[in-house]
Amino acid sequence: MSRTVVTTPKAPTPPAGVPLSQAVCKSNLVQVSGQTGVDPATGKPVSESVAEQTEQALRNVFAILAEAEAGVEDVLMLRVYLTDVAHFAEMNETYARVVGEPYPARTTVYVGLPANLLVEIDALAVRGQ
Repeated sequence: MSRTVVTTPKAPTPPAGVPLSQAVCKSNLVQVSGQTGVDPATGKPVSESVAEQTEQALRNVFAILAEAEAGVEDVLMLRVYLTDVAHFAEMNETYARVVGEPYPARTTVYVGLPANLLVEIDALAVRGQ
């Protein structure tokens, strides 16, 4: 069974020279690459707020899922990468509001990201279940 690459202009394109796809599907699985709080129209972070960047990152994930014919209800796992432990509560509040119940499984880790990026989120989904 072959892999299918998913691409949509409704989410940021990968930076030049970075070898990744927005998402890859195989059978009914969809793996969305990490999405940041970057506005696909401008190519820049939506703001310096972790809440606004979290919401935009999730919008980007959901846009890619939609292109792959999946939705938040198909998500098994979301992984959240934060640059600062102090941002956890604000990210968590926004995440809960945007994702809604029942929540998928989730892991949150603390990492370094490029300048001005505060959060990155990836997803694993199963379509058509």
